[in-house]
Amino acid sequence: MPNPVVHFEIVGGDTKTLRDFYAQAFDWQIQQMPSDGGIDYAMAMPGGDHGINGGIGAGMDPSQSYVTFYVEVPDIDAALAKAGTLGGSTVMPAMDVPNGPRIAMFKDPGGHVVGLIQAGSMASP
Repeated sequence: MPNPVVHFEIVGGDTKTLRDFYAQAFDWQIQQMPSDGGIDYAMAMPGGDHGINGGIGAGMDPSQSYVTFYVEVPDIDAALAKAGTLGGSTVMPAMDVPNGPRIAMFKDPGGHVVGLIQAGSMASP
């Protein structure tokens, strides 16, 4: 089974500036999501035939600023374990996002954060 990149996130403290920047720089459609638990998050929809949707939002720590991508895997726990055997480390254990997918994050041996999404767990629009 292939493991495609299915989502990206752009996280930073000034989410309005980030949303405005990407909307204007690339003509992306930006849709603010309802705030569950006070999280400032918007969907970024690049459109076109080849792109994937992503998100722009605030991190748990306002000083956080990063870009990450999410890979769809058939078994999120097995993927985290495999990453660990290859020199990676779990950053965020598997969790279910309210009205969303099952996700997790790990660091690769170079310190890059990579997200995982459980195949078949995406909420229907």
